[in-house]
Amino acid sequence: MKIVWYLSKIEERMTEEDKRLLKNIYAPTVVGVQPGDSRNGICVMPDGEIRHYGEREKKHPWDKGDACYISSCDGGLSWKYHECGNNVMGSCEYIPELGKYFALTSNVVITKNDSNYQEPTKGTFLKISKTGADDTDYELIKVSDNAYFDPFLPKYIKSKNRITVTAQWVHDGEYNPVFIYSDDGGATWKTSVLESVPKFEVIFPSVSPRWENNGAEPVFCECPDGRLMLFARTSQDYFYVYYSSDYGETWTKPVRSDFHATLTTPYFLKLSDGRTLFFWNNNQPLPEINQANELPKHEDGFAYVGEDVFTNRDVSHVAISDDCVNWEGFRELYLNGIRNNPDFRTIGGLKSSADKSVHQFQAIELPFGKVLVAVGQNTVSRKLVIFDPDWLYAKERSEDFREGMTNVTTHMYVKSLSGDYVQDGHPGHCSWNRTNGALLVPNPDMDGTEVLQICRIPDPRLFSQKQGVVWNFPKMKKGMVRIGMRVEGEGVKIALCDRWFNTIDEYVGEQSPFSFRLTPDTMLKNTWHEIGIEFDFDSKMAYVYRDSKKLFGVRMKFVPDHGISYIHLQTDAEVADYEGTLIKSFYAKEIE
Repeated sequence: MKIVWYLSKIEERMTEEDKRLLKNIYAPTVVGVQPGDSRNGICVMPDGEIRHYGEREKKHPWDKGDACYISSCDGGLSWKYHECGNNVMGSCEYIPELGKYFALTSNVVITKNDSNYQEPTKGTFLKISKTGADDTDYELIKVSDNAYFDPFLPKYIKSKNRITVTAQWVHDGEYNPVFIYSDDGGATWKTSVLESVPKFEVIFPSVSPRWENNGAEPVFCECPDGRLMLFARTSQDYFYVYYSSDYGETWTKPVRSDFHATLTTPYFLKLSDGRTLFFWNNNQPLPEINQANELPKHEDGFAYVGEDVFTNRDVSHVAISDDCVNWEGFRELYLNGIRNNPDFRTIGGLKSSADKSVHQFQAIELPFGKVLVAVGQNTVSRKLVIFDPDWLYAKERSEDFREGMTNVTTHMYVKSLSGDYVQDGHPGHCSWNRTNGALLVPNPDMDGTEVLQICRIPDPRLFSQKQGVVWNFPKMKKGMVRIGMRVEGEGVKIALCDRWFNTIDEYVGEQSPFSFRLTPDTMLKNTWHEIGIEFDFDSKMAYVYRDSKKLFGVRMKFVPDHGISYIHLQTDAEVADYEGTLIKSFYAKEIE
């Protein structure tokens, strides 16, 4: 069992009421809003105070602003805002075996009189301190003349007495993962520059390129077999993975991992009991279109690159593993609270991150087995969340819309300005405005409940008029899904998926293990039915039932790497369908 030095310190600061409240948290619970992007802002002070650093008074999303932080002295349950000077150490990682704090930074201006360097402004540096985040006289050691960006906080490999940091090197149109390490307590550092991954190839249904990140923002974890496993962000539909058998000095060539993700950042957290948590965006972007033919471009924007890839940043996920091979969960950690906003491009203004997503993560373990996660970027979308990892082992989930549409995705895209630009008066970063698609309406039984109505409403303002709904459940290889459904119009297309797809995506069926239609040919109109779907990876078949009567079988198109964790419904109408299909409930359960 791994000893996490700060757990007892955090618990010592908590009251009995704090402890009771923290113990009672199970499913993901929002506890705050951090003042900066979710990458490396969380750190723990020697006395158990938790901090998340960030910036205030930013004039522009890429402006440095003034340093600040929020702090919690009750195990992450509540947070208080603090201002601090820009010359402090800031967010850092304490390594108790070495009695020092470490953090990576790039392209700095050194003004200390005792510096060994004469005002260098380019390159990569390690901050080292004996006192921590408030230190204004920390040591600065140059690591490389190259500027390595988007670093994570250092990790310590105890068995090797090795301090490690991961970052990325961007040069000549290439992205290289970078692994930086020290075996002498931080006095000297070595760098391993890993090979770039293959670039995105335009393959139908995409018909144009994506923004290219071929090996960005790497993170790693220690596997139980002693190897290091490193994941890198790519422009493809998967992370790429590297392995090292010598604690990071040399690495294998990159190969495609079995985790879906596109241009989003992963994160690993090793728990004290040896299990590993993996945070990522298990999402599929819309196919790349020729935007010049479809959408208006702002005169100050770049070329039509990067826009569609950010149709996959509204849902974040988490999985858990004992061996870093077999993973459980694949559950939605947090759904973007502004995913339906008609002013999505501009909401949040210019004084925060331009990206209104829930991608990027950082996490720490809390007392009583709980986990604190920072997720997201812009102040209107990012959140601090606490959950219990045991929540990931659930075998079933249900939804009846009594909490509204909190647990489903239904948003559609409005034809919006396209292009990657952020300027005074024109905020917006690789995003389109949105609106609700499927909506809650009164149950026609007039029993006081509401049901979800999936229609097709002609609206030339929309990128697509195909309404739908997406719902997540714990990952299964053999299971059953039930839907309380009533067809009043043209019916729906249904897909069982291994990842999140946009509700309007017309190619979901082709990219899902199972897909079929339920139309008036197979349903009694204006009648509530319980639709049952039973699937099994071993037989590679699914069977569809209406009120316990078998309707037909569906052959599996391909075997996904992990399992089924989503159901996707979309209108089957090719023209206006105002009556649509009503959904009153979902239920999913694993079959032993």
